Amino acid sequence: MADILTPEERQEHLIQLGEVGWGAVSDRDAIRKVYIFPNFVEAWGWMSRVAIWCEKWNHHPEWLNVYRTVDVTLATHDADGLTNLDIKLAKKMDALADASTAASYQSDLS
Repeated sequence: MADILTPEERQEHLIQLGEVGWGAVSDRDAIRKVYIFPNFVEAWGWMSRVAIWCEKWNHHPEWLNVYRTVDVTLATHDADGLTNLDIKLAKKMDALADASTAASYQSDLS
């Protein structure tokens, strides 16, 4: 099982991830980002590419897809909070979005 991030690790990672649209979830130990793709096919294609990595790493997101928008929440359920697995997956998701399409993100997560 993965270990929960220390407060120092959490702060360091959240500052870096915050610059690219990830934010802390207010009512739980998790992070969230809302990706916006040019269209549904781009969104679904990105989700398919992410799914391959999720299976490889045995770590799966909570996500919701509506047309061209994908709302992602990451937390390690068996650790009941944020771990390095979540940080690793967040960075992979961003890299796949950057490499494949003109994806943007919703900056206001409220």
